[in-house]
Amino acid sequence: FIVCLFVFSRLIFGTLYPAYYSYKAVKSKDIKEYVKWMMYWIIFALFTTAETFTDIFLCWFPFYYELKIAFVAWLLSPYTKGSSLLYRKFVHPTLSSKEKEIDDCLIQAKDRSYDALVHFGKRGLNVAATAAVMAASKGQGALSERLRSFSMQDLSSIRGDSGSPVPAPVTVRTGSKQSHPKPARSASEGTGSSGEC
Repeated sequence: FIVCLFVFSRLIFGTLYPAYYSYKAVKSKDIKEYVKWMMYWIIFALFTTAETFTDIFLCWFPFYYELKIAFVAWLLSPYTKGSSLLYRKFVHPTLSSKEKEIDDCLIQAKDRSYDALVHFGKRGLNVAATAAVMAASKGQGALSERLRSFSMQDLSSIRGDSGSPVPAPVTVRTGSKQSHPKPARSASEGTGSSGEC
């Protein structure tokens, strides 16, 4: 029950309430409110990241979820100004001292991720092409069934009675109608009647 209460209170008071007041700050173009809510969102992002790990190891701790609810309320309270206090005392000095290193790491990660994306994209296309060829050659899946039906039809239409291959007929498309090729005849069949379709 307490977990559901925490999730509900975090959704309402930790996310929707600040989001609405952030909207009002943007609408009114009040710089003081901008700064206040930006500090809150930075602290809330750090809190969300930290709780991902603390939930795994500390969820058994007595009153763990109650403490998290109280922490979110403390962050939001206009009397305690928790998010502003944490930002000014800890987050801003830490980020200011490490900003250059963080920026360099982000640039390197961006470059590496682009290279990795290109590399894995090429490998993914190769794997997909290989899988399609394997499926078609082994006769598995809908694609291979479709390919096999086309190839069997083509083979039966170009083989004569003697079994010698004849060049494949050409399909001509005109307007909305499609003319189907007539099966090729071997020399032993003769001319036959012209009324055949």
